[in-house]
Amino acid sequence: MKKEELFPSIDRSVDRRSFMKGSLLAGGAVVGAGLLSNATLARAQESGSLNAGDVAILQFLAAAELIESDLWTQYAELGGLGHLPPIEVDPNEHLNPYQIALSNLDSDGPQYIKSNTLDEVSHATFLNAYLESRGAQPVNFTEFETLKGSTANGSSGKLRLTNLMQLNVDTSWFVRYRSATNPDLGATFPQAITLKGVTAIPRTDADYKGEHNSHFKGNDHIQAIANVAAFHFGYIEQGGSSLYACLSQKVTDPEVLKITLGIGGDEIAHFLEWVDFAGNGVQAPIAPFTDTISGLTFPNFFSPLNKRIQPSLIFPVPVEFSPSLPHVSIIRPLNDTFGGAVATIQSFIADGLFVGQSQKFLDILQTMAVEADAAVRGA
Repeated sequence: MKKEELFPSIDRSVDRRSFMKGSLLAGGAVVGAGLLSNATLARAQESGSLNAGDVAILQFLAAAELIESDLWTQYAELGGLGHLPPIEVDPNEHLNPYQIALSNLDSDGPQYIKSNTLDEVSHATFLNAYLESRGAQPVNFTEFETLKGSTANGSSGKLRLTNLMQLNVDTSWFVRYRSATNPDLGATFPQAITLKGVTAIPRTDADYKGEHNSHFKGNDHIQAIANVAAFHFGYIEQGGSSLYACLSQKVTDPEVLKITLGIGGDEIAHFLEWVDFAGNGVQAPIAPFTDTISGLTFPNFFSPLNKRIQPSLIFPVPVEFSPSLPHVSIIRPLNDTFGGAVATIQSFIADGLFVGQSQKFLDILQTMAVEADAAVRGA
């Protein structure tokens, strides 16, 4: 794959083009080092064994998995089990304060973070290898790994694709999965807890310090950062669950469908763990508490009990599918408007995941998202 090779722009009409108005680079968008070439993405792949829609879907999913791999690697370096040598807190304790705070939410938390990271890296690697095996271009975002990450002990110090230190975490997913109303039918949901302009990882070694809290082993400041991470884990993985479900409805090739259903199922497994994990940060013995450094407050969602944010509800509550049918427990949203590729990129941007990224990178993602959502199941 040569960096100068690019896919061509698409000449078929796409309703979602308005999403990109005013945002594309002069002369047309290009997609990543070695990704898109100068003719039509659709037509460039017609001669291969996959149709244009399946290629667009797989390329967008590869892009999404590269993004996930980057952010999960940052979590694993600082909070994962055995990823890098941790800070030695005392002679008998070999977890750093962030790992301890994550362990307060679930004693297996650092292991789950490591496992989730390995899964996402495998998804990205596999999807790119599969694209190449079917005669299509893989996705390469190396040129966009330009963001400075954490300098806290444990971080590799490498440049990143994503930002985890200035997030606006959408926590409405926590409410949505406890509601019998469906976003695909127009339902909207409030934030379970407000997390604006927050960090989900320790930024420097200073973040490992804070005031001792008698409720749990650790301190308020690093526990608040771990709690932010917990809600961000759920936010990321619920998005992947809906994205794979939405795009699977557009796939033509049976083997591609097997892949999207298989990886999508793994994303759902991730999501269910982080639903429980996030809920543990907003109940006793962790909550209630206030971090005196950041000012973040985490209440006890059981006191008083509000069923719309009840922490112990791990599985999706049955939801309206259509007015003429009984409620059913399903992943939602399942439609492009709220769960498709374009919606995913819009959500990532709002999350702050790309703070500091180049306009070129955003244009590339937007173009890829439009093409993925425009795919139509063939005969």
